[in-house]
Amino acid sequence: MNVPLKLATPGARPVIVVVGDAEQALQRLVDWAPIQALADVTLHHQPLSGEALVEALKSADAVVLVRDRTPFDAGLLARLPRLRYLVFTGTRNTTLDLAALAARQIPVSHTEWGPSKESTCEMTWALILAATRQLETQTALLRRGQWRPDNALPLAGVLHGQTLGLIGLGEIGGRVARVGHALGMKVITWSPRMTPERAAAHGALAVTLEELLTTSKVVSLHLVPTPATRHLLDAPHLALMRPDSLLVNTSRSALIATGALVSALEQGRPGFAALDVFDVEPLPQDSPLRQLPNVLLTPHLGFVAEPVFARFASGVSECLRAWLTGQPLVRVMVESASAA
Repeated sequence: MNVPLKLATPGARPVIVVVGDAEQALQRLVDWAPIQALADVTLHHQPLSGEALVEALKSADAVVLVRDRTPFDAGLLARLPRLRYLVFTGTRNTTLDLAALAARQIPVSHTEWGPSKESTCEMTWALILAATRQLETQTALLRRGQWRPDNALPLAGVLHGQTLGLIGLGEIGGRVARVGHALGMKVITWSPRMTPERAAAHGALAVTLEELLTTSKVVSLHLVPTPATRHLLDAPHLALMRPDSLLVNTSRSALIATGALVSALEQGRPGFAALDVFDVEPLPQDSPLRQLPNVLLTPHLGFVAEPVFARFASGVSECLRAWLTGQPLVRVMVESASAA
């Protein structure tokens, strides 16, 4: 869809601000020279919020958001009078107030995804396998000069013949299911709109959420958060899980009530959790999750892979070049374009 370019003030160089580039991937993977020939560019790698975020963005004519790391609501937008264009990486950003952007007639473009679904599936299985085979603990022993544990701890488990419970069976969940089958696991599934036919298409059995939680050795979350699924796994649901079960979340932290999860892990149901997503990122130093012995924590790596960010980088460059040169904007969100 073509969106008319909003012209800058005559003689002024546009200001472009990039936020959320924690990996410094956009800085490395984008050829900024053609863009910097036409605009002033600033990249921010550290998380920004509150007044620091406003200060960083207040002079921006265009803003680039890496994923949904920086909440962008109507209150923030009201403090950015110069903003004329917004780009975000990926195809979905749950923190954008699209209605407020449309009301200001600010077009919003996005990049393509790249192999993020494959990457997240692989990350899910990296966590499942690492937790099941006790890799973090065993590697730590070797680094301390030991060989095997010197006390009678339970040995690593085996996934073959066990039940894999998938909460959500979309693009990523379906991929996770295929790997589960390859490892000889029984796959069961639940989601708010799951049907027996849809589950069967993935070789899975549709069950109730309660049955999934009580019978699964591994429970993995693959839902998009909605008001209906926010804190889906609360204290009563977590208490249903097996004491030898593993809970894995590479989706969104909002699906689990974090306080209830900490208490549940302390009580041993579930027996272990492997988490790649958190309510606050980076994970605060004083988070109780850091102190639990029965967790495996990774810093939101599900989509963080070189091929994914290469696609993000090329998309950002394409969007900004079109905007700066007055060409039709690319991959424009309908909600913003309709008001432009």
